[in-house]
Amino acid sequence: MKRNIIEKTIEAPAKALEYGLEGGQKLAKNIPLSGHKPLKKAKDYWYLLGPGLTTGASDDDPSGIATYSQTGAQYGFGLLWLAALTFPLMAIIQEMCARIGLVTGRGLAGNIRAHFGRKVLYISTLFLFAANTFNIGADIGAMANAVQLIIPRFSFTLLVIGFMLLILLLQIFTPYVRYAKYLKWLALILFAYILSAFLAHPDWQTIIKHSVIPHITFSKDQILLICAILGTTITPYLFFWQTSQEVEEEIAVGQTTIKSRTGSGTAEIKKMRIDVWSGMFFSNVVMFFIIAACASVLFAHGITNINTAAQAAQALRPFAGNATFWLFAAGIIGMGLLAIPVLAGASAYAISESIGKHQGLNSKLKQASAFYGVIIISMFIGLALNFLGLNPIKALIYSAVLNGIVAPVILVLILLLARNKHVMGEWKNGKAAAGFGWLLASIMAVSGIAAIYSLFA
Repeated sequence: MKRNIIEKTIEAPAKALEYGLEGGQKLAKNIPLSGHKPLKKAKDYWYLLGPGLTTGASDDDPSGIATYSQTGAQYGFGLLWLAALTFPLMAIIQEMCARIGLVTGRGLAGNIRAHFGRKVLYISTLFLFAANTFNIGADIGAMANAVQLIIPRFSFTLLVIGFMLLILLLQIFTPYVRYAKYLKWLALILFAYILSAFLAHPDWQTIIKHSVIPHITFSKDQILLICAILGTTITPYLFFWQTSQEVEEEIAVGQTTIKSRTGSGTAEIKKMRIDVWSGMFFSNVVMFFIIAACASVLFAHGITNINTAAQAAQALRPFAGNATFWLFAAGIIGMGLLAIPVLAGASAYAISESIGKHQGLNSKLKQASAFYGVIIISMFIGLALNFLGLNPIKALIYSAVLNGIVAPVILVLILLLARNKHVMGEWKNGKAAAGFGWLLASIMAVSGIAAIYSLFA
């Protein structure tokens, strides 16, 4: 894609691993670099990254951090293997979404509306909006709690209102090109969690063992937690956001009509794959290290019940020191600033495309009133949830159940679109990609059923 042109034209992109559709990871053809210095290579690679990086990073939102922290605290290193499992599955489906956006020139909801009708889309987007709004509420509250850990005298009420207004105003009034840069740089805050894991001095031999050998007890609590991990890692809002961001990037370089955006070249697809697989890898590495840090410290000291990301940061402090505490707290705030706009934006893309209204962060408020209206409504409802006495864990459970219902349906539609030669042309799914995709859809369907059963059994 032309994302390079947004910041500057790169004569030759970074050498990187290209992850193809057939068989998961592949070693790419060598891409020559402009220059041979490591700093230049890193800079070129950084310019390649865009929607894939921000999408992957947003998956590690405060709610996800809480889920991963609870995983490490409750089961130690026992579920570390999930990071290795979810990475390729997550990357393959996000690559499909990005490819659909690049080739068709429209978002996921617009494609579903054009090829499958509106009834299933309306129901799915309604559930998506509800799930995302619960998540937004939990994330805003988590950010406020994180600030209070650092500066206790700050008012929770003022903090949640302040964060909501800051995010809302930036999303509405900041030009897309500049806003996309902000989100991209915010993704780097996730390195705080990697560093915090090293500061926890984990047993690396044990970590390696549990990373490759699955361990499941099949208890109700563990099944529910595994479903929560799958639900917070492979979630519908990422599908809609990824597809629409590829379109936004094309609009930003002057391709303002669907006709001008239709079709894609080999170079665009190659750069997109590097971006998407890099972003999903980064996301799952962070998940891995959060679980490892909490397993090394909290589980080892008998602290097995973590309800929020802020609680995890506070619990780590006496055992892992102030540095780990500060890194965890800073990560919660930074990731909330990244993830909440993605959650609200994904709902806005899905709903506005479903009803055929103008949408996009490249548009002004007057041009896309329905799009920004959805963002505003979801943000205010999320804010209100913090004053209605809704437990953040219950909010995450409701969100996970709704995502468990929606995800398999949307996954099936994505797979049908990506396999349709009429829609995708030469870039339709191959057999291996389709196989992995249907495997993921099956896993998510079973996960959703198991989550609902575990809650009400």
